[in-house]
Amino acid sequence: MSPRKNRRTRDMPRETGRGAFGGPQRIEEGPDGDWIVRPAAGAAKTYRCPGCDQEIPPGVGHVVAWPAEGGGPEDRRHWHRPCWEHRLHRTPKTQRSGRGPRY
Repeated sequence: MSPRKNRRTRDMPRETGRGAFGGPQRIEEGPDGDWIVRPAAGAAKTYRCPGCDQEIPPGVGHVVAWPAEGGGPEDRRHWHRPCWEHRLHRTPKTQRSGRGPRY
């Protein structure tokens, strides 16, 4: 009989308990560092997602993420869930003129 493997993979999130606003938060480890991530119910104000540079309107659920080490309230960023999940696969943003093609 072989021993059980209880090791978690590097990409599996670790639960860290409750956040300051009562929601569950977790630590996600990735090639871009360790991040504390928590779900956010629709807020009362509009935020801009750093992944797609589009607004997250009031009332839309999203995630809030900040660096696990050395990150404070000023480092928190509000992301659309899909943008957060795909942040490592994005290409650099292409700056186009106002008359350029939109793909």
